[in-house]
Amino acid sequence: MSVVKVPKIIRTYCPKCRAYTEHTVSLYKAGKRRALAEGERRFAAKKKGYGSKRKPEQKRFAKVTKKQTLKFTCRVCKYTYHKKGIRVKKLELVEVR
Repeated sequence: MSVVKVPKIIRTYCPKCRAYTEHTVSLYKAGKRRALAEGERRFAAKKKGYGSKRKPEQKRFAKVTKKQTLKFTCRVCKYTYHKKGIRVKKLELVEVR
């Protein structure tokens, strides 16, 4: 199995500094969902009750992997932004000397 290796520190463009600076790279992880958010309440209301499923159950998966989202943090101004990565089974952050 091939592993995609991404450096932990990348020199790239920072939209806030408007210059090329060093950025620390990390993997984006979704936060905890809020139960009282409007969409979550709407989903719970649709799910509630007796009867059939809200949506048809998927018979087979179309995709095997998820797109890994990378989180860039500028080392100068601490501005953080995300970049949608590529589909990959395993992504590894490595130190580059």
